[in-house]
Amino acid sequence: MADEPAWRAVGGGLTVTVRLTPRGGRDALDGLAQLSDGRRVVAARVRAVPEAGAANAALLTLIADALGVARRDVELVAGATGRLKTLHVTGDPAALAAALSKATETA
Repeated sequence: MADEPAWRAVGGGLTVTVRLTPRGGRDALDGLAQLSDGRRVVAARVRAVPEAGAANAALLTLIADALGVARRDVELVAGATGRLKTLHVTGDPAALAAALSKATETA
């Protein structure tokens, strides 16, 4: 598990696992992190509070901006109320994976 990336190609896009820190002081991707169970995740933080979906909306916008896609192409598919989120990003999986890899390297 530790060698697996935090994202995988799926039909029509990419599935991304994210660990979100709301009220993080800034909106940013903090690179990759490894959970205690060995899974890898994209570490992200947003300024928004975790109320009324504000932090989730900020995360979707952050990911869309980082990958250069429209906000409507990023969807929260699991983890609406937890820190661990699963997102689906619609588009070319190879291009999205390259953009996400670059965005998490520079973090």
